[in-house]
Amino acid sequence: MFDCDVLVIGGGIVGLSTAYALTRTAPGTRVTVLEKEHALARHQTGRNSGVIHSGIYYRPGSLKARFAVQGAAEMVKFCAEWGIPYEVTGKLIVATTREELPRLHALVQRGRENGIPVRELGPAQISEYEPRVRGLAAIHVGTTGICDYGAVAERLAESSGARILYGAEVTAVDRRPFGVAVRTADGRVVRAKVLVNCAGLHCDRIARLAGDDPGMRIVPFRGEYYELADPSLVRGLVYPVPDPAFPFLGVHLTRGIDGGVHIGPNAVPALAKEGYGWSVVRPRELGATLAWPGSWAIAREHWRYGAGELHRSLSKRAFTEAVRRLLPIVEESDLRRAAPGVRAQAVLRDGTLVDDFLFREAPRTVHVLNAPSPAATASLPIGREIATRALAHV
Repeated sequence: MFDCDVLVIGGGIVGLSTAYALTRTAPGTRVTVLEKEHALARHQTGRNSGVIHSGIYYRPGSLKARFAVQGAAEMVKFCAEWGIPYEVTGKLIVATTREELPRLHALVQRGRENGIPVRELGPAQISEYEPRVRGLAAIHVGTTGICDYGAVAERLAESSGARILYGAEVTAVDRRPFGVAVRTADGRVVRAKVLVNCAGLHCDRIARLAGDDPGMRIVPFRGEYYELADPSLVRGLVYPVPDPAFPFLGVHLTRGIDGGVHIGPNAVPALAKEGYGWSVVRPRELGATLAWPGSWAIAREHWRYGAGELHRSLSKRAFTEAVRRLLPIVEESDLRRAAPGVRAQAVLRDGTLVDDFLFREAPRTVHVLNAPSPAATASLPIGREIATRALAHV
């Protein structure tokens, strides 16, 4: 009667780590993954900076803090075990103004509460790590690293033994007391005992198709990157002190596993769920975003921040000035456009930006409704958490 025991929607790193955890937690579990693209990890997983985050930013006791700290260690081990390129580089978080110093000191305390080794640095010590970076003070976080998350996703898929169906965009969900049936755009019907919604940018739509009110909407934010023409200007990873009023880390410098240095991202509203440029507009998706009251609440509260981000999106000079706060030597000519990404940010009706990972359960269903960064870092423990919840419904 059932095509599988658990049906996972979404072939990004969270969906694939869930499939991996399901078959390891309960050997013999039949898992099918539906992926609307014709390859895995085409969106958030394949378009992020490749950083293995330490967990220093996240509120102690939160899911993000616990899963990021645990997940970082597990990701390094996973990459080493399977021969996936990785490096534990450490990173600097640099204060460039006196106003940022209290926030930097607060990060030191938060890191220690989360069990993360942190070293405080003065200006001369910053230069020892990054000769061309300037700042008043910094902290060095030794457990941060980099890897190839696309390769991780491929290995999770292969090792899980799950059946993966490509080009399988979900158009209908029929949930009954005894199971769930899902129809895809090409007319396929897949029946399962339990549905797991790991659809990322489209998770709110899938929840509504299942008949559940998620209580949030995904508001897509595009992150635009440049890369350094001369990657020797930066040795490793350099971040600004984040603004706690907004969930984005600001423009930072990231040496990737390929040796190139990416700079960014900014954060601007995307005009489609997969709006990787200003020319990509999908009226239905944009209309849904504009109809959500939380979108307007965000605009009212953060319009100054948003205006600055838009300016940096439209002006390379403005983007360069943001970079020069950390790397004064850089010029406009040193920056080349790189591939952008889109962050799936869950927003509540009142405009609250959901800060932690968010899971919701319904009969025979588990919805993953907020899993932005550091979800790739934390994907292995996240997968186990989702698998445990899903198996309780089998």
